[in-house]
Amino acid sequence: MFSKKNININCDVGEGLGNEHLLMPYISSCNIACGGHAGSLEIIDKVISLAKENEVLVGAHPSYPDRESFGRKIMNISLSELQTSIEEQITLLEERAIKQDIQLYHIKPHGALYNIVAKNEKLASIVLDAIENTIKNVYIYAPYNSVIANAALERGIKVKYEAFIDRNYNDDLSLVSRNQPNAIVTDKKEALAHLLKMINEEKIITINKKERGIKATTFCVHGDHENAVELLQYLNQELKLI
Repeated sequence: MFSKKNININCDVGEGLGNEHLLMPYISSCNIACGGHAGSLEIIDKVISLAKENEVLVGAHPSYPDRESFGRKIMNISLSELQTSIEEQITLLEERAIKQDIQLYHIKPHGALYNIVAKNEKLASIVLDAIENTIKNVYIYAPYNSVIANAALERGIKVKYEAFIDRNYNDDLSLVSRNQPNAIVTDKKEALAHLLKMINEEKIITINKKERGIKATTFCVHGDHENAVELLQYLNQELKLI
């Protein structure tokens, strides 16, 4: 039977929507914005407290230091500036978590940073350097067979392959751009079918109706999805019947 502990559903939180109290009962792990694209000390502390109350694993969600574009655009900054920012973001979240006797479980890059390190070796290395310089014994959430996942494994950093319940995929397993009208999966039944195919068959149907192999051990629903709470409630209800 489904439980939060045997299917890891994660959610991006701490991004200013204030819906975390509604999301936490239905997720296994959370990725907390830590000042790069969103977040504040007050929000971080509140979200960590909610995660602790609901026995949800806590992770840092660092991004390009770009609040204006919510971390969804690649920034033209130096590698050293980027690495410093990521280290500061991880350190901030770790320090706030320790104050509540919580150990960070994972790191998950956000937005444009997440997408680019899946393909770019140099930037993937910057993120991994930042992790190694700030914290030990954490997972990194990353796409299956991505540049950053493979590089992390080579360094001995633990990886949980991540896939997205509420996003559509291109044939190369990249996410359909948010600029496209079909980027987001909004239908609950479609999202469930999407998830079950990944869990049971390790496959996904792309936006062009092609079947592709994919592996994942954690599955994301975005906290800013238009019906995130309703979707998570539905998934939990249906998964318990399986």
